[in-house]
Amino acid sequence: MTFESINPHNLTPLQSYTSLTAKELEAKITLATSAQEHWSALSVTEREAFLIRVAAELRNASGKHAEMITLEMGKPISESLAEIEKCAWVCEYYAQNAAALLQVEEITTDAEYSQVQYDPLGVILGIMPWNFPYWQVFRFAAPTLMAGNAIVLKHAPNVFGCAALIAQAFEKAGLPNGVYTNLVVHHNTTEQLLADPRIAGVSLTGSVRAGSAVAALAGKYIKPSLLELGGSNAFIVCSDADIPKAVTAALYGRMRNAGQSCIAAKRLIVMADVYDAFRDGFVNAVSQLVAGDPLDEATEIGPLARVDLAENLERQLRESVAAGAKILFGGKRKNAFFQPTILENATPSMAAFCEETFGPLAVLTKADTIEQALSLAANTSFGLGLSIFTKKPEQFYTALKKIKDGAVFFNSVVKSDPRLPFGGTGISGYGRELGKSGIHAFVNEKVVYIHEHANIERTQ
Repeated sequence: MTFESINPHNLTPLQSYTSLTAKELEAKITLATSAQEHWSALSVTEREAFLIRVAAELRNASGKHAEMITLEMGKPISESLAEIEKCAWVCEYYAQNAAALLQVEEITTDAEYSQVQYDPLGVILGIMPWNFPYWQVFRFAAPTLMAGNAIVLKHAPNVFGCAALIAQAFEKAGLPNGVYTNLVVHHNTTEQLLADPRIAGVSLTGSVRAGSAVAALAGKYIKPSLLELGGSNAFIVCSDADIPKAVTAALYGRMRNAGQSCIAAKRLIVMADVYDAFRDGFVNAVSQLVAGDPLDEATEIGPLARVDLAENLERQLRESVAAGAKILFGGKRKNAFFQPTILENATPSMAAFCEETFGPLAVLTKADTIEQALSLAANTSFGLGLSIFTKKPEQFYTALKKIKDGAVFFNSVVKSDPRLPFGGTGISGYGRELGKSGIHAFVNEKVVYIHEHANIERTQ
């Protein structure tokens, strides 16, 4: 099978990639299995040095890596460069903190000595998406590798060029051959991989449909799985909010990466007494965004990653307008480019409100009370994140326990941070990446219990 990478800005082919043969795939899994045994035998300090070199390699060749992101999925080059820098950060974070996060934990029981230690599971399959083609990989890879696992990575077919350069970065950093392996395969190999006893677990970032399929397979073969799926984040603007700051945050939160983000601020719920001021400011801000060639440093909005993605967003817009929503700005599409668009009078039954919109389409909804705003925010099967803009965050403290989302950000858009766990509830998935949770996602939490004669050293 051949996969073709296409530049979404001008729809020209970039490169073709041929899928691995059955023999080649078998050889890569065999090598990864052998490499993992040697990798896990290294100390955390020894593994740390490799991740530090990966971070340096990313920064040294940041232009090359960022250009590939922009060419393959249309992200403005300034955002692509920022993505590479964040990947370097996550490598450094886990290199510097893995020893503490994996520290053996001594626990007082009725035994003379008992502890929990964290051992790697083995070879972990990563299935990653195209929207943040580097960050999604490194968010998974850095903690998983530092825990002592090896990785085989199946990336999205439209960003196989990014996948190849990521593998090259690990290779140039001196990572032992087979510890990180790029697989050029179709998604129909997923069951074959998960059925293989040498694959110890799977982490997927992607659509709800893909997550459901992979979760079913992981369950079938009794493999641990971590799913980071879609989102339909609400963005609540309270009566006491700093409106200019809320407008700036909403612009970034909805339009960054042309809106192609699971944690984008997709449903803007604004209190009635500040609705007009926020709406007018937001429309003005969106209207000034610079669209164009994503390789141009001045460009703020590029195309969506594929034409079919833009067509689906157009369908959601069309259905919502037919149901009574009003276009305040935008609404036009040409090939993969979708004009930044704002809808108002959105209701929970409309496609642009109840479905995940993966593109630069924002919906505005008015609320009369905080209780109504929270109810509207919760009116979704997703549970990834919620932003609330207010000068009195304490007024929400009692309500926090009732909010089902994996994250609540006050006076900020929802974002991922290597120091904090990241993930959601409902159809947004399960498990957590990043933070302590991220490095413990694929380990064996092994209990060691010595009833007596515990003549051992109490250090790792």
